[in-house]
Amino acid sequence: MQLTFASYNIHKAVGLDRKRDPERILSVLHEIDADVIALQEADRRIGDRATVLPRAALDDTKWRVIEVARRPRSIGWHGNALLVRRDVEIVASHALDIPTLEPRGAACGEIVIEGQLLRIIGTHLDLSGLRRRDQIRSLLTYIRVCERDLPSVILGDFNQWGRNTGAMREFGEEWQLLTPGRSYPSRQPIATLDRIAVTRHWECVDSKVHHTSLAAVASDHLPVVAQLKLHTK
Repeated sequence: MQLTFASYNIHKAVGLDRKRDPERILSVLHEIDADVIALQEADRRIGDRATVLPRAALDDTKWRVIEVARRPRSIGWHGNALLVRRDVEIVASHALDIPTLEPRGAACGEIVIEGQLLRIIGTHLDLSGLRRRDQIRSLLTYIRVCERDLPSVILGDFNQWGRNTGAMREFGEEWQLLTPGRSYPSRQPIATLDRIAVTRHWECVDSKVHHTSLAAVASDHLPVVAQLKLHTK
């Protein structure tokens, strides 16, 4: 089984032209055409934390939301949202709290594709290196205590410049850390902030930054994409 995973910080759907344009974000998602998508900054940060991607617009796409929101107008948790193809079975969803000095969290879903149970987590880590380390430890601890050795993928804006330095060392040898390339800022990217971490169950067939003319203006980040193949026993 081979699947396409993508992570995209959509900057609350505000592009480099300072216009909030949800349809533009959805067009970028259609360009990518992934099976599983982790979004960051998908909800507004104040008030009722309403989604910046209207439910009605999402209903016209090939994806549906893994429901983790604790507010009726949100689609995520602290801005982290997960989308999966409509034919994917969703068996569990969780809004995860992670250690932080500012609002941060993670969205977790357990899904079934072609009879295989998988775990996916989307997150947006802290700007502080110390808090990032604690947050990664928290996510890995959560996975360990679940007591199920599921193929797992963690996607998100890790806010980490170095590829294998600092907090990234917390993943250790049990995880493969994919850094597809420079994804921020979108017009002339210099930083590798967006990552995908996978358990030993997966083989990375390909990974890339999705850099098109539309993606270059739709958000301040470019999406990152990985083609992952699940090892068969």
